[in-house]
Amino acid sequence: MLQSAHVLVADDDKNGRRMLEILLNKLGCQVSTAADGAAALEIIHNTSVDLLITDLNMPKMSGLALLSALRQEGNDVPVIVVTAYGTVENAVAAMKQGASDFIMRPLDIDQVEIVVKHALETCRLKQENLFLRDQLDKKGWGEFIGQSAVMREIYGLIRQVAPSKASVFISGETGTGKELVARAIHSHSGRSGLFVPINCAAIPTSILESELFGHVRGAFTGADKDRIGKFEFAHQGTIFLDEITEMHPDIQAKLLRVLQENTIERLGSNRSIQADIRIIAATNRNPRVAVAEGRLREDVFYRLNVFSINLPPLRDRQDDILLLANSFIEKYRKQMGYSGLQLSTAACERLVAYHWPGNVRELENIIERAVVLSRGGKIDEEHLPREIIMEDAPRQTLQRSDDNDSQGCDNLEGCVADLEIRMINNALKNAEGNKAKASRSLKISERTLWYKLKKYNIYAVQTEE
Repeated sequence: MLQSAHVLVADDDKNGRRMLEILLNKLGCQVSTAADGAAALEIIHNTSVDLLITDLNMPKMSGLALLSALRQEGNDVPVIVVTAYGTVENAVAAMKQGASDFIMRPLDIDQVEIVVKHALETCRLKQENLFLRDQLDKKGWGEFIGQSAVMREIYGLIRQVAPSKASVFISGETGTGKELVARAIHSHSGRSGLFVPINCAAIPTSILESELFGHVRGAFTGADKDRIGKFEFAHQGTIFLDEITEMHPDIQAKLLRVLQENTIERLGSNRSIQADIRIIAATNRNPRVAVAEGRLREDVFYRLNVFSINLPPLRDRQDDILLLANSFIEKYRKQMGYSGLQLSTAACERLVAYHWPGNVRELENIIERAVVLSRGGKIDEEHLPREIIMEDAPRQTLQRSDDNDSQGCDNLEGCVADLEIRMINNALKNAEGNKAKASRSLKISERTLWYKLKKYNIYAVQTEE
């Protein structure tokens, strides 16, 4: 943290400024100096400052006036005041106005290091807490569910790449869990910093650059104070660039510098900030096609594609569908206060047979809807959306008979099917093909009727007047 910190020293005493500059340089800080409070305020307005160390008695603007001006502007940069023995009450007054700490003259390098480290660490924790609270409102963390062979392979890849510093490129259809994989890589990496996700498709290009790199006050219209970007938040952690193929090529060019040099610059600033960041990128497109189409810079792709993970669609991991469905049932059962809830056999068959274009995300949404419709009872096929009920799926060919013919009904399933077919045909005939009226006469829902029409391939009477 010290090596990347920009510290501003404000002191009207030249020797005092020089002494602090020497001590801070030894600690690895980048140092700027000012001879009075007004000059210090001007520097803060024109560049990003991580820490201000100020004397209290200065011409033009005192240390207390400088601190007050910063807080009135909404600038919460940490401030350390310098005081001499016998004037500690002045330091206490400064801390009541928002100063972080104070140091005593004559200066001692050990004391300076302790106080500076504490101030910067407190500021970092405050920023991380603000970020985490914001993220908590957006999305939970979740856990993997699935024991299919293809998912076990994914788990193995995560375990292999997580401890390294390699950039990772994740591809897969929408809803397959790309962010979940990225979070798993970070959580198994041992990195001490934050996991910082950002959806490149959800943020306008005019805002995305500032979101990623941050900006200094006055960098553009409306930039009334310094702002830390997502890359700085991710220092010593991981940043997840979701849907990177939607990022403008100009921003991708700036990203290339981060990948090559591990440095960032806030908008409006020419100061490079060292950043220890692991980058994980993801897209729902074929990345090589995106490169060919100009959506993704080739040099950026090859920098990011050190280690690639391709997530399978849900239709290719049928063994996991019911595991996932039951985990979502348990989740929403608890949320809605239902004591017991389960899938019927028929509903299980329909879920497994469906092709899931929206993948795991679609499955979760459908289960939540079904839990609501079931009102705490068994989830049956009638609680599933029409597109799932009407999905073509392999099924057993059932024996059909004419109205006056019961031959071939030699088992319970066949007899029930035979009876259902006759009753449905009669109801449709009496209702002149009106399915809503037919379902009412049969005392079943129209959704259930649609399912049985598809199940038994009943197409004879289907036109509605």
